[in-house]
Amino acid sequence: MSMPKDGKFRKPSFSNIDPVPYCVTVARTGDGHVLVKHSQAPESAEPQEYTEAEWKAFTDGVKAGEFDI
Repeated sequence: MSMPKDGKFRKPSFSNIDPVPYCVTVARTGDGHVLVKHSQAPESAEPQEYTEAEWKAFTDGVKAGEFDI
């Protein structure tokens, strides 16, 4: 498992707006990967790790409306 490049996970500012009290936190690693974990349980599980290409495909899909979220 890679470590966050600056040691910090970031949470979107809109994640505390009702009715969405839960969110994910994201960190970039020094080797170009992206780490993702649940913001309400930061110590309960290891973050999921994605390559830059996997993360880009996911975020592009979200922006294009490909997911029912």
